[in-house]
Amino acid sequence: MRFLSTWRFAGCPSLLLCLLALPAAAEEPLRVAGVVTVYRPNSHADVILGRLLKTETLDGRGRVSRLKLVSLYVDQQPEKDLSQDLSREYGFRLSTTIRDALTHGSPQLAVDGVLVIAEHGDYPISLTEQVLYPKRRFFEEVLATFAETDAVVPIFSDKHLADNTPDALWIYNTVRERGVPLMAGSSITSTWRSPASDTPRGQSLSEIMVLSYGPLDAYGFHGLDLLQSLAERRAGGETGVRQVRCLSGAAVWQAVSTGELSEPLLMSALGRMKRRSVASLDELQQRVREPVAFLVDYRDGTRGAVVTLNGAIAEWTAAWQLRESAEASSTVIDLQDEPPYMHFGHLLRGIEPFMVSREPTWPVERTLFSTLLLDAALTSRAQSGAVIATPDLQRSYVSRWNWSQPDTAGR
Repeated sequence: MRFLSTWRFAGCPSLLLCLLALPAAAEEPLRVAGVVTVYRPNSHADVILGRLLKTETLDGRGRVSRLKLVSLYVDQQPEKDLSQDLSREYGFRLSTTIRDALTHGSPQLAVDGVLVIAEHGDYPISLTEQVLYPKRRFFEEVLATFAETDAVVPIFSDKHLADNTPDALWIYNTVRERGVPLMAGSSITSTWRSPASDTPRGQSLSEIMVLSYGPLDAYGFHGLDLLQSLAERRAGGETGVRQVRCLSGAAVWQAVSTGELSEPLLMSALGRMKRRSVASLDELQQRVREPVAFLVDYRDGTRGAVVTLNGAIAEWTAAWQLRESAEASSTVIDLQDEPPYMHFGHLLRGIEPFMVSREPTWPVERTLFSTLLLDAALTSRAQSGAVIATPDLQRSYVSRWNWSQPDTAGR
């Protein structure tokens, strides 16, 4: 109440009423550190952390975030690196170590949250063709700093938890053991949908299909995270996955012909696309030379599938079918593929309340599932379509998150 000495009480019948008449104090922004692989134009660091500097719409005219970037660690600084220029312009600390980004050289934490963004950069490729981003190293250094300072703050991790099952489980189990609030995931699960629909909560589903495109590691994760966000709402919540298999080439079309992959769901999802250029299954087969399908067999009998159709589509769509209904429902994920890339703005709207409350907006278990599903699917692909058992996914969780259609800001 440092302003009381200068406030004039003339005309106020009581001190209490005068205090009630004061304008509400602006909420102090939460100080966050960014721990990123690279910060170049249009990288994930740029389109997420840039919103903390340039408002939600990246133009200085949008909604101001509750989060303030006060420090940044960048693992690699290639050509077109933005971090040094932005540090000078916006005044955040550019650190050479993760510990310094979190403590600012003091013996205590100097931030209220951490955003780990390990996407893009020059890193090795695994035998299953995943980029080996240093997510576990980032987490090890963040958690070591928490231990040294005897404090924890929330961590958001962009996209998957790690590129392999052991590291993902280590991250998940370690943060739980240490009581660290953690949230992660894809930018496409919370953005616009057309039509505005979702799987009905508490209903039994026979099959869910997501159509995807692009590289199988980066975009395959988005497809699987979307699949899991739809699957976790079914009756009984998430009860686990029994096995995963990857089909490639002619095996995908064979699975459609035998019904292992639902042709009605495929065509329903395909028909939702705004940039549709394929009208029939025959035409689809001619256009897509190397289709890839990730098949997910859930323990309750639900079949999940992410089908990548490079050469015919450049959008994500989803379709699903209730057990007691012959009708399919479907929707297209409506991204913004040009600045300001507002699907990342919608992701930030999920991150902010998590940083404030320390309660994840959606469960990190969703991202654990999609991370391990991707690793299993790409392992199956490397093993010529072998069935991969998933004992680490024989676990349950309940999601209370509900998707809702965002507003049109930034469009």
